[in-house]
Amino acid sequence: MQLNFTKPLLMGVLNVTPDSFSDGGMYPSSNDAITRALEMIEQGADIIDIGGESTRPGAQRVDATEQKRRVLDVIAGLRKELSSSGNKHIHISIDTTLSEVAEAALHAGATMLNDVSAGNEDESLLNLAATANVPICLMHMKGEPGNMQDNPSYENVTREVSEYLLERAKHAESVGVNKSNLIVDPGIGFGKRTQHNLELLRDLKKIVDLGYPVLLGTSRKRFMGEISNRDDPRERMPATCATSAMGVLAGVKIFRVHDVWQNRQALDVTWAINNC
Repeated sequence: MQLNFTKPLLMGVLNVTPDSFSDGGMYPSSNDAITRALEMIEQGADIIDIGGESTRPGAQRVDATEQKRRVLDVIAGLRKELSSSGNKHIHISIDTTLSEVAEAALHAGATMLNDVSAGNEDESLLNLAATANVPICLMHMKGEPGNMQDNPSYENVTREVSEYLLERAKHAESVGVNKSNLIVDPGIGFGKRTQHNLELLRDLKKIVDLGYPVLLGTSRKRFMGEISNRDDPRERMPATCATSAMGVLAGVKIFRVHDVWQNRQALDVTWAINNC
């Protein structure tokens, strides 16, 4: 199932984890998580991104067995609901760096892979994307979640992130992933200081010009709280919408968010203005 990039797509965040930075522990049962996913779809989400391992700064790793325990029933249950309600076109993305988890998720009903390590942690995940012929998002991250915010530095963050994403995308193509299935993500907040995040957002068009659809994930992130003096991630929705509007103007194709209907409005209005 291919992604339709005629208009900007919204990816709703569904973390079935106890420790994610914004919504950890909010969905203690599979039914709770499925209900939230359906709510996001009703609000305008095109993709539901389900993750069983937090990637917040300092997060502890979660093995494949535990990730599968957390996500598989949710994916299978959500796919069943989508099939019975005429929403088969909605994508379910599995947010993992492990091919074992990704393969099980695809069997359960996922249709997209989201790898914050861009295939560096588990090369087999790229082979799986090639064999299954599904979209895969490759993200830039300096280090790994446990240490990524330990004094990250760059000479030129936009150039270095662009070079990394291009190298990982070309490598994925070399192992058989169709170019049409590749998406790249500059990794806002992943091994970046506030200034690095701002420069990447300013330069989004340069990331878009790499020639792959771009996913932008700024939702509720700390750097916006530093700028706006908002410690509670839930109070950063307006700032997220501002970056979403900027992303539309730069040509970003997918926006990963917690606050769906608010960002749906921002995307649709900005897109309409830009295409009138």
